[in-house]
Amino acid sequence: MTFPKLADDRTQLNLALEISIHIGLAILLTTACLLILRPFIPLLSWGIIISVAAYPSFQKLKLALGGRGVVTATLFTVLLLALLIVPVLLLAETLVDGIQTLAAHFKEGSLIIPPPPAGIESWPIIGAPLNSLWSRASRDLSEAVRGFAPQIKAVVPGLVSVSAGLGLTVLQFALSVVVGGVLLANAEAAYEVTCSLCRRVFGDKGLEFQQLIGATIRSVTSGILGVAVIQSVLAGVGFLVAGLPGAGLWAVTFLIAAVLQVGVLVLIPAVIYMFAISSATRAVIFLVWCVAVGLMDNFLKPLLLGRGVAVPMAVVFLGAIGGFVALGLIGLFVGAIVLSVGYKLFLAWLDQAPVATQET
Repeated sequence: MTFPKLADDRTQLNLALEISIHIGLAILLTTACLLILRPFIPLLSWGIIISVAAYPSFQKLKLALGGRGVVTATLFTVLLLALLIVPVLLLAETLVDGIQTLAAHFKEGSLIIPPPPAGIESWPIIGAPLNSLWSRASRDLSEAVRGFAPQIKAVVPGLVSVSAGLGLTVLQFALSVVVGGVLLANAEAAYEVTCSLCRRVFGDKGLEFQQLIGATIRSVTSGILGVAVIQSVLAGVGFLVAGLPGAGLWAVTFLIAAVLQVGVLVLIPAVIYMFAISSATRAVIFLVWCVAVGLMDNFLKPLLLGRGVAVPMAVVFLGAIGGFVALGLIGLFVGAIVLSVGYKLFLAWLDQAPVATQET
């Protein structure tokens, strides 16, 4: 009487063992593929992000060129590379010229630091040390620099490493633009693949989540990166017109700070410097310009961030900033996508929750 039961148990055990072996092999295969593709994952990720963000503009250009996809993708790639490389070259030239001019003035002894303005010592917290350092630099800049020689020597290797990292980042973005151009040239096939993947992962709501991911990428591109670039360009123009030393470096620093939503902190020392070395009228004009640049995101972000996305703007914003802090620049998009998808899944879970009935 017990033999059929033992046979069924053995069959179920063999079936469970076979399923476990298949799952283990699938995990091993997936892990091996990820390890092989690991060096190319950032490149592919940025290529996908660029192609998704640029797809609406690509479609308009494609219609203008008579629907020739390959020609449009090639032209679009060249334009994107120009938009990336030309500002980098101009910025590098400005930065190198500024450093060379500063070094020449320092070597000749013609670099003069004006004395600190009256009342700076009364500033809270930073007033006294800033006044002391500023006064020492205005009396003898060489002595002040020699006093910070150990700190400068410690910072130089880090600056060299950062410079090399920026060069590699620019190269990576250039290659990502090329990958994005290839994806745009094969946009229809890529669209079908993403549709199949989203349907496989999210089921009947696959198309909805696919559109959500694309809209989130475009929203972050225009609402955070786009606004930061606009502010940085206008701030850089102000730095150049005001004659601020190292205007290119100031602009890059402001761009990074603007992505982190703290661009105003970069403008404060620039305004203080202008009030110290320039006339009151010129410094006030520069202050008004900086205030306008700093407040610009207050009306640009509501217009651009979250536009076309079926989730609240706060969800996209928190996901982008949190992802940037956790994962770096790529986290702007990954964080916003993950939080937006999680928000939609949470709402779907709430809609499917059973309604509790009150018992009397």
